[in-house]
Amino acid sequence: MSAKSSAGIGFGFGRYRFVQVPSAFADIRVKSVRQTANIIPESAHHAKRNPRGISTPMNDNPLLDTSGLPHFSTIKAEHVEPAIDLTLAESRQLAEALLSSVTTADWTHLIAPLEAIQVRLSRIWSPVGHLHSVADNEAFRAAYNACLPKLSNYATECGQDKRRYRAYKTVLESSAPGTIEPAQRRILENALRDFRLSGIDLPADKQARFKEVMQALSEHMAKFEQNLLDATQAWHYDTDDVNELRGMPEISLSMAKEAAERAGASGWRLTLDAPSYLAFMTYAEDRALREKVYEAYATRASDQGPNAGKWDNTNEMAEILSLRHEAARLLGYDNYADRALASRMAQSSDQVIAFLSDLAKYTLPVARQEMEELRTYARDTPGLGLDPLQAWDVTFVSERLRRERYSITQEELRPYFPVDTVLNGMFAIVNRLYGIKVTPVTDVETWHPDVRFFDIHGADGELRGRFYLDLYAREHKRGGAWMDECVVRERRDQGVETPVAYLTCNFAPPSGGKPGLLTRDEVTTLFHEFGHGLHHMLTRIDYAGVAGIQGVAWDAVELPSQFMENWCWEAEALPLISGHYETGAPLPAEMLERMLKARDFQAGMKMVRQLEFALFDFRLHRDYDPAKGARQILDLLDAIRKEIAVVIPPSYHRFAHSFAHIFSGGYAAGYYSYKWAEVLSCDAYSLFQEQGIFNPATGRRFLENILEKGGSEDPMTLFCNFRGREPQIDALLRQSGIVG
Repeated sequence: MSAKSSAGIGFGFGRYRFVQVPSAFADIRVKSVRQTANIIPESAHHAKRNPRGISTPMNDNPLLDTSGLPHFSTIKAEHVEPAIDLTLAESRQLAEALLSSVTTADWTHLIAPLEAIQVRLSRIWSPVGHLHSVADNEAFRAAYNACLPKLSNYATECGQDKRRYRAYKTVLESSAPGTIEPAQRRILENALRDFRLSGIDLPADKQARFKEVMQALSEHMAKFEQNLLDATQAWHYDTDDVNELRGMPEISLSMAKEAAERAGASGWRLTLDAPSYLAFMTYAEDRALREKVYEAYATRASDQGPNAGKWDNTNEMAEILSLRHEAARLLGYDNYADRALASRMAQSSDQVIAFLSDLAKYTLPVARQEMEELRTYARDTPGLGLDPLQAWDVTFVSERLRRERYSITQEELRPYFPVDTVLNGMFAIVNRLYGIKVTPVTDVETWHPDVRFFDIHGADGELRGRFYLDLYAREHKRGGAWMDECVVRERRDQGVETPVAYLTCNFAPPSGGKPGLLTRDEVTTLFHEFGHGLHHMLTRIDYAGVAGIQGVAWDAVELPSQFMENWCWEAEALPLISGHYETGAPLPAEMLERMLKARDFQAGMKMVRQLEFALFDFRLHRDYDPAKGARQILDLLDAIRKEIAVVIPPSYHRFAHSFAHIFSGGYAAGYYSYKWAEVLSCDAYSLFQEQGIFNPATGRRFLENILEKGGSEDPMTLFCNFRGREPQIDALLRQSGIVG
């Protein structure tokens, strides 16, 4: 859910990942699951019972066994559709039985069982959506796509079920203060909001159209992501002349050599996967080849570039925007941006635009000055002489300037950040902050040999959470970094269901006999995603609908992730996460000093780039005009760049065609949330700066008021409970290096 992790080159922000099926109960987020042992009836499919009372077909479909962790070693494409078909049939049957026979409309007898039905479906779908992202193949993709319309139809059907709506409404209105828990009340309130956002108040003909729109939207979003994955993996550049790769670091050359060998080719292979692309654009001296690689990346899944039209997302973007706009209008909103804000902290479109414009006011002058310095350096430096400076030169020249100004490079630092050292240090940091202990577990089924698994225990030995860690880039794996839910915390008759997370990154794998070594940016990415994971796993809320990240306003959910990044930069914390991979020697003091000085390098340029994306996203969804079609996408992006960008790309650039955050992820009209939440995270961290970055009392205060509360209370209330006041923008501007 990135800053500044890398969920896509050029705009990278990590993200936790939700299954993209529009849900009647949680917007496009998948509702969490509550298992209730005695509510699943015998299936007409000759089911048998497992110890938890869940029906399982006689063929032992591994997806239907939710008694523990997913059975990744045995899940196959042919299991997916039968499991979803059976679960949907049972879900409808169970809901019908409850809604037609339960006479006591209260939480225990009606709402809890209804919630349980939704969550079991989510629990079964979770490994399917995850495998689609990390181990995609033709058969699994076909099974995944076959289920999307079924799930979308079911979600809209639930959201438009007036009996369900009346059940939630009756329980909420009939519950006097103190008769239900605050978390239960929050679930009921959120549900009523989401019923309205699913068209519960629409007449029958408009409800039917809304259902069609939701189904089509889920299909086009999935197609967008699949096109992007295919386009990214289809391109490569092979060379037998290592001179074409001059300037690239040894580890990147080793990766390119191994990539060629895996493909049965000679020499070296460049790809568009993040580790390969970033290394080449940062260090390669061959300007003509830099432009070639840049063009291939910048035109992925579009009508331009070396694979023009082959996986073109133009139609998918147009359809997605049109369908979102139509859905918003059906619900009575002027545009999709207004509809999206119905479940967020921000109160209006004007407030969002004003917030982004305020940041731009402070940042744009700094960014323009930084860009002019870069142009002057590129033009006047012997051996460069780049005039004019082009978009494919910016990363390369910036790294040269950083090295000259601070005598430090990402590659110089990489040997001091081996994966295991960073992991152990990160775990030590959260131990000091929150008193938790992270330990590896080895006897767990995973989807790839590189995947690790860990348990998190509290100071009293209680198991608080578990997580899979998938660190390295590979074929058939979606690019970027994200956290997703495998299991959501809930209290059942048998006890508490321990939350489980997927943490996914795309770092350079071990190469050339060396362990995995991380750049500074990758270290930050890892901390970012772990912050999301802690939010999910350390929750104390016993109701899945508002446990962890569930029920958290979208523009507040990045708070714990961006907050966690701060410890990557503290002199007191760095010795815990660094040590040379060969000698174990700590990061030298003078190198540490140079690294910290370089932290704010081009801070203004980085900020305005994110503001460019945020303004483009929000205005695209606010100002969308059905009559203008796909062309308005590029026209708007060009207009925003003229207002705020300091790097203007060539005309063939098609950034929007790979902007997965908003077209296939959950950030439509919500990309601004990275900056919105960064205000919260920087201001929250300023309290640690005042009281000590490892102050256990402050750590406990953040744990108890933010991480443990999940979505059970209003996020502004939770922030104020922690910080003692509402957030202020000053800390963000200081920490970003925009103001002194």
